Amino acid sequence: MASDFEIIDQRFRALLRPDSKLDRLWTGSIWAEGPVYFAETDQVLWSDIPNNRMLRWSDRDGAGVWREPANFTNGHTRDREGRLVSCEHGGRRVSRTDGSGRYEVLVDRFDGKRLNSPNDVVVKSDGTIWFTDPPYGILSDWEGCFVFRFDPQSGKLGVVADDFVKPNGIAFSPDERILYIADTGGSHDPNGPHHIRAFDVVDGTRLARGRVFAVITPGFADGFRLDTQGNVWTSAGDGIHVFTPEPEAKLIGKIKVPEKSVANLVFGGPDKNRIFIAATTSLYAVMVAARGAQTP
Repeated sequence: MASDFEIIDQRFRALLRPDSKLDRLWTGSIWAEGPVYFAETDQVLWSDIPNNRMLRWSDRDGAGVWREPANFTNGHTRDREGRLVSCEHGGRRVSRTDGSGRYEVLVDRFDGKRLNSPNDVVVKSDGTIWFTDPPYGILSDWEGCFVFRFDPQSGKLGVVADDFVKPNGIAFSPDERILYIADTGGSHDPNGPHHIRAFDVVDGTRLARGRVFAVITPGFADGFRLDTQGNVWTSAGDGIHVFTPEPEAKLIGKIKVPEKSVANLVFGGPDKNRIFIAATTSLYAVMVAARGAQTP
């Protein structure tokens, strides 16, 4: 186990199992991103952005193409009805696919203008969809970099944060009182941000008291998830970094991944204790003692 993990604080050891080890499940992508888990089929889907496709993997069937072309999708999540919610660079929109395969565009404009390239997304327990919109997928013809809240019931789209250089990964704390958002502006500017910020969620609709939660080095917090204890498991340049919740926010350990960079991860498996990791060319998995907080 030791070669796959870096124990910085003994609390990280308690989040692992004696048999924890990193397994490469599949390789062959150009840039793997946005893993999302489906308990019904014990299957994980993820994006291979430059190849404009979505892939799938399960223990039973192995890997295959799930959707191609895929509008250069990036981050994904599932809503409270189990439907797939996707961020599309190519379509410059957020879309939804139900269990029958029916596809629909949820939102693609704000104040009459096209979105930039929605990057990562999370669904709150009230059904609202919160997503980041940096210009990574276009790098031209872009508007301000915002974090949005979209209400599918009313169709209302509103800005909840407008002071990011390049907003990226996004996730709620287990009690939804805190929203974590990454700023990866340093990916194009060496002096730019490479941190995760935390915000208080006020009345379930707006954000307040933004502050830096953790600085990520090497690399960036492209995407992250939380466990039921509120620990933040985030992508970085050398693997997955694990931070304790606020107010301590201490780096306690790393899962070392042998790729150029890690993009995102998701807790899956029947007990939500198997982490699937999208890292440059490959999909990895590791069994841990922690359990993911996200639903479904």
